[in-house]
Amino acid sequence: MAERKKVLLRLDPAVHDALARWASDELRSTNAQIEFVLRRALTEAGRMPRDAGRIRKPGRPRAAQDE
Repeated sequence: MAERKKVLLRLDPAVHDALARWASDELRSTNAQIEFVLRRALTEAGRMPRDAGRIRKPGRPRAAQDE
């Protein structure tokens, strides 16, 4: 998997709080919620790159099972 890009994002505190509440409701981190919203906007605008990796589903990751 390709290395994740780091971006400094400045947000209005009220916008950040709203995103954090939304993320909590959907069992995502605030960062994951921002990526979710951006991906949805890119898809709706027809600008989602075909080679974009998949986003992890919300919630806690399943524990790895020993084989």
